[in-house]
Amino acid sequence: MAMGGDGPSPRPTCRSWHPFGCRSSPQSPGKRRPDSPGHPQHLSQPRHHQVAHALARKFAWRIQPDGATAQNLLGLSTQVPARAVYLLDGPDRTYAIGKTSLAFEHTVLKEAGFKLRESSLIAQALRAFGEERISPKVIAHIRKQFDPALRRRILLDTKTATGWIYGAIQEIAKDKSHG
Repeated sequence: MAMGGDGPSPRPTCRSWHPFGCRSSPQSPGKRRPDSPGHPQHLSQPRHHQVAHALARKFAWRIQPDGATAQNLLGLSTQVPARAVYLLDGPDRTYAIGKTSLAFEHTVLKEAGFKLRESSLIAQALRAFGEERISPKVIAHIRKQFDPALRRRILLDTKTATGWIYGAIQEIAKDKSHG
């Protein structure tokens, strides 16, 4: 660690990102994975996702990403929003992180009764698409991101979801390994 200066080094303690938490081990500084900060494919949302969950833990909030943020976290949208929005059961708050805004908006979290974070993420992403725009390609893309056991747990967890959202989650949960 460098002596003097203006505080701690800006180097993150977690060098890679996963939508559901840090899943990496330290690596040599010369090698960057596609999901690591500094790599061209790395998006700014992941850092915001980690900050959002850290703030939620600190203030004991229940949060879930809004539709556009959920789509981005699942890789369903390549647009990098200038404002990452999280719905919560606490007060409205906005934080500036670099050039991006991290907004928390109070709402009744109807879809927040889920035990699994992945359930809320999928439900919000599907809601943002709308029933008419859920295609087999979207279903397949989401299905690829979760192993069959987790998909079954998500299906059980989302039984109380809105009808068409639960129908889409049923399709996501199906095992398509045979073809």
